[in-house]
Amino acid sequence: MEFREEGEGEPVSPTGQYFNSSILSVAILAVLEFEVPINDSQTLSLLQDVFLPINPRFSSIMVRDNPDQKKQWKRVEVKLEDHVHVPIFPSKMSQESYDEYFDDYISNIAAEKLPQNRPLWEIHILKYPTSHAAGTLIFKLHHALGDGYSLMGALLSCLQTAQNPSVPLTFPSLKSSSGPKTTHMTKTVSQFFSSVFQTVSDFSWSILKSNFVEDDRTPIRSGEDGVEFRPITLSTLTFSIDEIKLIKNKLGV
Repeated sequence: MEFREEGEGEPVSPTGQYFNSSILSVAILAVLEFEVPINDSQTLSLLQDVFLPINPRFSSIMVRDNPDQKKQWKRVEVKLEDHVHVPIFPSKMSQESYDEYFDDYISNIAAEKLPQNRPLWEIHILKYPTSHAAGTLIFKLHHALGDGYSLMGALLSCLQTAQNPSVPLTFPSLKSSSGPKTTHMTKTVSQFFSSVFQTVSDFSWSILKSNFVEDDRTPIRSGEDGVEFRPITLSTLTFSIDEIKLIKNKLGV
């Protein structure tokens, strides 16, 4: 599912309908941490002038005119005050205490369904200093709006470089290989067949796991019935770029 400019009455894709039904509602949480306190007026201006124009779906709701029709995206007027939440925590607490409040807060909003009568996103502004940031912005975006890659790309397109705000945010690009062309072609062909093999292997294994083989019980998977209805808690692990590169090299991906 890709972002693109579309007009009024765009049909909701089968994937979008699957992610937003009476029995399933999947959202993506994106956390932005700031070194300085968050300014409310700048946040609202960013939403109005930068975030909303990125794609019509951020200003649309799912509708169905009658039971026989498929769901469509319908443009509506966005009231930012309905989408922006500023929680109130006790004042003058330690950063460690605010860490606990933050963990509990994000766990609670992760389990809540987004209202269907307004666009499927919301923002939470946490103005309390944690051990990681002076202020925290939480984007909650419904998965029906797009896949994780598209949504993260949309959020990153709202950001600017600190050295020169007029320049959009960029990341270092991969350097092209300077080796012989034949070596490059051989590597490309090898990677292609490896990718095909891994895809077939993963698909076959997923079929076996979903129909015949049961996962082992672990601290993450209890295996008990009704576990999906129990309260959840989000945990965070931080990896440096060097550690991610090490994991990448170890896995050969």
